Amino acid sequence: MVNNNFGSLIILTTLIFLLAPTFIIIYISVYNRRKKKHIDEKAQMKLSFESELLKTQIEIQEQTLSHISQEIHDNITQVLSFVKLNLALTDNMPDMEKRSKIKESRELIAQTINDLRDLSKSLSFEYIRTIGFVKTVEIEIERINKSGIIAAGLSVEGAVYDLGEQRELLIFRIFQEAINNVLKHSAAKHLKISLQYSAQLFNLTVEDDGIGFLATQLQEQVGLGLKNMENRATLIGGTVIVDSWPGKGCCVKISLKTFTNLSADGTHPDSIG
Repeated sequence: MVNNNFGSLIILTTLIFLLAPTFIIIYISVYNRRKKKHIDEKAQMKLSFESELLKTQIEIQEQTLSHISQEIHDNITQVLSFVKLNLALTDNMPDMEKRSKIKESRELIAQTINDLRDLSKSLSFEYIRTIGFVKTVEIEIERINKSGIIAAGLSVEGAVYDLGEQRELLIFRIFQEAINNVLKHSAAKHLKISLQYSAQLFNLTVEDDGIGFLATQLQEQVGLGLKNMENRATLIGGTVIVDSWPGKGCCVKISLKTFTNLSADGTHPDSIG
């Protein structure tokens, strides 16, 4: 009986020694596959982020150029035409009136130069980094108010801090898309934009008093624009929530967790590698 037990123990021990390397090899193989999958996923995420970032830069430039074209056509061209007419009328004027017209023309030309200088500064998305995110939003709101289409206001809560260059670029584009949806679909008269900075959370809210819509109409109303906003928010670890009701307007809220260990470009090391 003792010999049988001893023999069984030897057989069991032998099987363990034989199978152990197999289990170890399988474990290492599974671990390596998972590690490779994780690395591939992070690489793909980083590629998607860089692709979306480039797309965002191009879209911001296109929208800026569209604004510049309209501004030149509607404002600067008209002012210069008026200056040309003013100067043409001075030929047969008495000296006092001539000097007055020339002075008026000089002032208009000086204002036009300032307007062109301001427009040239916004030719590139780089101005977001140069003047800061809040100032960039303020300039965008000034443009909206200047158009006369809708009355827009801005409130900023908390101590403003840097969210990271690339994150702010994507957030700004999300903000632009939300504004475009308001201008195209809402028929609103008033627009409220708020920026909320807290220790671990940043919120950007775009709220209008327009016609609103049902949740079932969401895709029809904002369509691809909402999808773009959601995709871009996801890439930087944020969320987009749209809340609306017929006759009650619409509220778009972009929320983003903030980190103290951002990399130099403003991305979180755990998100895109």
